[in-house]
Amino acid sequence: MKTALILFSDGSEELEAVTIVNILRRAGVAVTLAGLSAGALRGSRGVLLTPDTMLDEALAHSYDMVVLPGGQPGTNHLKADMRVLKLARQMSAEGKYVAAICAAPSVLAAAGLLDGKRATCYPGSLDAFPQVQQQPDAVVEDGKLITSRGPGTAMDFALVLVERLTGKAKRLEVEAGLQRVCAP
Repeated sequence: MKTALILFSDGSEELEAVTIVNILRRAGVAVTLAGLSAGALRGSRGVLLTPDTMLDEALAHSYDMVVLPGGQPGTNHLKADMRVLKLARQMSAEGKYVAAICAAPSVLAAAGLLDGKRATCYPGSLDAFPQVQQQPDAVVEDGKLITSRGPGTAMDFALVLVERLTGKAKRLEVEAGLQRVCAP
């Protein structure tokens, strides 16, 4: 069974986190939602989420993918946490998937993972990192680094994550069950 670690902090974007957790679990991925601190955490829109575990406990295990939701000030909390930067670097060095959405690609840039790489983000989030080749797309992949623009692209992002971990057939199965319909 494939595994994914989703990080969450006070001020993280709850729509992104919940969408990613939900869609990965629909695909049969073993997902761990880890909080940077103990107890329920308040997202960027005031929703309380109770992570499965704390980051320190989660770090005792290995994962196929780590995912960082955006939102503020959650992204700044992730970026300021040396455990998060170390984990992202380690996962990348091991050839595992490292993914971030919204403002969180700036965490990957701060870790040095996006130097010379293509990425997307919430507008302005990567402006302090001119070494990143910013793209306007909803989801951008550069090797095993996967980035996305924001809350409105969370479902597309999560489906790409499903496809990378479990294959195209599983992605299509999960997507069919979601009954996605484009507005006219």
